[in-house]
Amino acid sequence: MDRTQGQPEPVEQPATAPVPPVTAPAAPAPAATGPAVARVVTLTAGDFTLTVNPVDGSEIEPRRPGTGGSAPAKRDAADRAARDAASRPPLLPGPAAPAPPLLAREEERERLVRLLGRGRSVRLTGPAGSGRSALLDAVAADCGRLAPDGVVRLSGYGHQQPGELLQALYAAVYEASQERPERTQLLARVRDIGAIVLLDDLEMGGAPLDELLRATPECAYLLAATPDTRAPSDDSHLEEVFLGGLGRADCVQLLEAGIGRALTEEETAWAGDLRFASEGLPLRFVQAAALLRQRDERNLSSAGDEDEEPGVFEERPRDAAFVALPTLAEGAAPAELLASRVSESARAALRIACALGGELPHHAHLPALVGDTHADAAVAELLGCGLLTPVGTRYRLAAGVARQLEEAGYADTAAEEARTAARHYAWWTGHASVTPERVAAEADAVLAALAGADVVAAVLLARTAAPALAASRHWEAWERVLRSGAEAARKAGEVAEQAYFHHELGVLALCEGRLDRARAELEASIGLKGALADKRGTVAGRRALALVADREKAGVEVSPPLRLEAPAPAGATGAPGAAEAVTAALPVAASTAPQVPAAAAAAVAAVAPVVPVIGRSEAPTTLTEVFEEAFPLTPKPAPMMAPVPAPAPRKQPRRKPVLLAAAGALTVVALGTVMALAMTGSDGDPQTPAGGDGPAVSSTPKPRATVPGVAGTSGNDPAPNPGTPAPEASDPGSPESALTPDPNQPPRPPSRKPVSPPPSQKPSPTGPKPPSPDPSPSTPTADPTPTAPTATPTATATPASPSATA
Repeated sequence: MDRTQGQPEPVEQPATAPVPPVTAPAAPAPAATGPAVARVVTLTAGDFTLTVNPVDGSEIEPRRPGTGGSAPAKRDAADRAARDAASRPPLLPGPAAPAPPLLAREEERERLVRLLGRGRSVRLTGPAGSGRSALLDAVAADCGRLAPDGVVRLSGYGHQQPGELLQALYAAVYEASQERPERTQLLARVRDIGAIVLLDDLEMGGAPLDELLRATPECAYLLAATPDTRAPSDDSHLEEVFLGGLGRADCVQLLEAGIGRALTEEETAWAGDLRFASEGLPLRFVQAAALLRQRDERNLSSAGDEDEEPGVFEERPRDAAFVALPTLAEGAAPAELLASRVSESARAALRIACALGGELPHHAHLPALVGDTHADAAVAELLGCGLLTPVGTRYRLAAGVARQLEEAGYADTAAEEARTAARHYAWWTGHASVTPERVAAEADAVLAALAGADVVAAVLLARTAAPALAASRHWEAWERVLRSGAEAARKAGEVAEQAYFHHELGVLALCEGRLDRARAELEASIGLKGALADKRGTVAGRRALALVADREKAGVEVSPPLRLEAPAPAGATGAPGAAEAVTAALPVAASTAPQVPAAAAAAVAAVAPVVPVIGRSEAPTTLTEVFEEAFPLTPKPAPMMAPVPAPAPRKQPRRKPVLLAAAGALTVVALGTVMALAMTGSDGDPQTPAGGDGPAVSSTPKPRATVPGVAGTSGNDPAPNPGTPAPEASDPGSPESALTPDPNQPPRPPSRKPVSPPPSQKPSPTGPKPPSPDPSPSTPTADPTPTAPTATPTATATPASPSATA
């Protein structure tokens, strides 16, 4: 049917409706319910066997012994050529447009080939639109026979880490369609690759780029990057080649090759101004040539076209007015003017590309996305206008085109276009006839549609695209799809889909050795599946979690393998110095352990020390060297340990000198007080019995003792002798009974209660006087005559002797 008429011819309707073959292809109808079963793929990922199951989630188990682990064979020349052709953009339908000539790049081309032939890696730096990709194509044709593994073309667009690029290099050289090696195996295998690697659209530098170069020492790299890309480190030893703009004559020649005729004087002057405004970038002159071709078509330069009327089947009427040359501003930013003069299908493709962040779907998807059966020809039309540029195996909008089209209003319907693309890709990626490799080629467009679609369409697309990306071993895109799907499922409230995405993320982290992330994702998935009463999914999650626990345990306990050297001959067991060798290896144990017989010591010495299997010229003689080899992460080797003598008995920690001085001072004061009181009490007292049984009554005046808190007393008075009877109750206030110390008793503790002096005695305002060393009866201090007791607190403050209380 002709799409311009809107309705099919009534005569053709019955001719096509009853044809049986239309329903005969219903044989693939089981594929509508069986794409999940047909997509089950088993991969080898390091030490695991991964079974990608789109229905219940991926299952992971330890790899069986004897399966995998060996390096696969490398590809031959024919296989490498087919692989190189597959890494380029696909051929477009319709007549092939002539490629722009490579002008003024002969010197750079020869220099690049010469450096790569010497094994040097080169960084080709040039602004967007300077012709870096065209120069890489020319260099690839010249370097086909320089390396044993040929030329490998890779795309660095969207890669910030070297891991995925190393996997792509491994897949391009080795025949390993069902294996994704772990990091250790990958580094060991890519080290043997000797190829010239052309890496276009490089986006990383610094340490990641150094890691890529160190991992492949036998490869020579040609890295194409823009000036705003992170610079390499000083240790990378890369050669730098810069691409600039074209000269005036080269720009005119490029324009004439694009339009197929010579330029007029006006067009030549316009080209000179455009070169000054665009700094001579070849992309601007490819677009300028498209503008001149469109101008020639609109001006009806052909004499035969002037007499013809516009056809009713043409998509746009012709303009009879003369079209002048574009302005300098339109020549510097020509995207809007070029898009206005292309076909409607091409403009619809530009709207889709703007909605997908600059990614243009494969030309086979455009008829379904645009609604035009001939929309696949729009890619060649846009490529000829300079609005598209090749990136790996696909096409993107050229530099600056997306911004210009957004300003022209091409992004107004971005939400609707992204939703349409997401639903289309959800159907396409889940179809059984679509191979995982084709899905991986469209990974960037799928991710862009996933980011711009609504949550319902995003969950559906992520659910169908994730298993295909996992089977294609494009795991960086697989992880991005899973994370986008988990977020969309959380927003949409799809608990079952959210549990699936978390389970897949846990399995992916386990395959890559990220155990903490794997545990977190699997535990989240098990919790969600438990809430849904999904027993089968819970069991699968717990199996994967058990593998995580096993890996964690093995990572803690596993150490470098050790071996024992062969035992010494029997005659060497009694060699002198054997026991000393054991003592030198175990200095502390030998010094503290009990003595052993000489035969036992010789038997122990006969066993050689434990030596790690790491290459070493001589066996270690001490435990320090043994552990240094077994655990090489120690920053510095420990010094040789000499035999240590038997440890001396521990000494008590010394007290501080201040405390010792204070204790000594207190001791001196106490002894002085006791001696003074003893000397005072040793004076003759005829009235005191020798046995101390009678009451202590003295007619000789004695120096008054002091009481704490009262002037004229001292706090070091001894307590009363238990054998001396207390003074009579009729005379409690006499100084002989309350204040006379007993030399046979230790000092009594001072009383904490304040004691007031008796009313008959007033304290001296100047304080108490120390006792004289030679007291005499001629200096009385108090009246010896007893006085009547008074009601004062003195009687209660003076403690009574044990005999008085009895």
